[in-house]
Amino acid sequence: MTKLWICVFLGLLFSVGGCSLAPQFQQPEAPVPTLWPQGEAYPQEWAATKLPTARELNWEDFFTDPHLQEIIAKALANSRDLQLAVLDVQRAQALYGVQRAEQFPALDAVGAASKQRIPADLSSSGRSMTAKEYSVNFGIVSWEMDFFGRIRNLKDQALQEYLATDEARRSTQIALVAEIARTYLTMAADQEALNLAVSTLTAQQGTYDLIDQRLQTGLGTKLDLRRAQTQVDTAREDVAFFTQAIARDSNALTLLVGAQVDKALLPKGLGEAAPFQDVSPGLPSVTLLSRPDIIAAEHRLRAAYAYIGSARAAFFPRITLTATGGTASNELSGLFDGGQGSWNFVPQFSLPIFDARTQAAYRVSKVERDIALARYEQIIQRAFKNVADALAVRGTIDKQLNAHLCLVEAATETYSLSSGRYSEGIDNYLSVLDAQRSLYSAQQGLVQLQLSKLVNRVDLYAELGGGG
Repeated sequence: MTKLWICVFLGLLFSVGGCSLAPQFQQPEAPVPTLWPQGEAYPQEWAATKLPTARELNWEDFFTDPHLQEIIAKALANSRDLQLAVLDVQRAQALYGVQRAEQFPALDAVGAASKQRIPADLSSSGRSMTAKEYSVNFGIVSWEMDFFGRIRNLKDQALQEYLATDEARRSTQIALVAEIARTYLTMAADQEALNLAVSTLTAQQGTYDLIDQRLQTGLGTKLDLRRAQTQVDTAREDVAFFTQAIARDSNALTLLVGAQVDKALLPKGLGEAAPFQDVSPGLPSVTLLSRPDIIAAEHRLRAAYAYIGSARAAFFPRITLTATGGTASNELSGLFDGGQGSWNFVPQFSLPIFDARTQAAYRVSKVERDIALARYEQIIQRAFKNVADALAVRGTIDKQLNAHLCLVEAATETYSLSSGRYSEGIDNYLSVLDAQRSLYSAQQGLVQLQLSKLVNRVDLYAELGGGG
């Protein structure tokens, strides 16, 4: 009996420490330039200023608006998207545990009892008899001794899939935090645009009433009145449009958070949005490879390498072991008496000679590795492009804003002069109408540019891997 368990122990030792046929993993070179793009569109102040990287800033440090912080914290606690991502991690962890357990033998205890009537012509004594047997056995049933690493590589594959799923959870959190910030800022911009539309409607209604009074006294024309009416109706339409947009923004925020958002936390305009921290993009080779989606792709690539090792091991012999020891007796009362010990040791050797499925599975494993490599490189290239785009916006948005502020200033003065000339009877109302349209369009454009600047900070922070 002791020799039996020594054999089992040695088999376990060789199984755990056996060879692996998986190819050696080599970190692929990032298929992107070593530096971010250079040129007029890209800011250069990062070279001279020490800024934290996105990974060094928690989302609480980056988003300094207390209302937005509270909304994000609530989302992290309630978001169904994030809950599903966490459950995916837990499932992958459990599957890894199942696969890891395949390396070790399962010990079973089995009790059995049987009775059989043997007829006289089949009995060795020439008389009919009843045969009874009782047994209790403890041991291992059909355990594969993993000499060539088939099971161990499957375990490594499951481990890499688990690690990839955990990085996917971080990616989900980054995407969730960024999308909440974008929705919050969009709502603030829509509120700003609504305020502008309401004030424009009030001003245009006053102008319409003034022209109507002048028409009643014979100083105005019906054409001017109808022109003023178009501005009033346009402003009314915009008020309804932005009221609808704010409601939709609120619904989107509720869905992202996974719960109703307190109205006191909703923004009243872009002026309430606190400025965000500026971050350094670092070097592509460092920044991109620390993004969770790229780390997840690397883990899946490692899993593909382990899968190749498992497929290779299928070409080599398999050794399975069944080993049990216990006691047996023809009487239940004598089952545990001395001298009733029994044991069973059944090693089995299996060598594949021809199985077309094994060769096909090996080809599949190599293609899976190539697919994982292509996806890994594709994700890196896409991430480089997204960061570069965000940097281009970051480097030019202030110039756009400055130019647009001058445009708003010029449009405001033009409208003021046109209104004065119309009041003095020098010009007709058409010049006032054109000036007012230009001013209103410039003011709405300014709101959108201000939104773009804030959203760009969020996009850059998220694309650089912050918020996870």
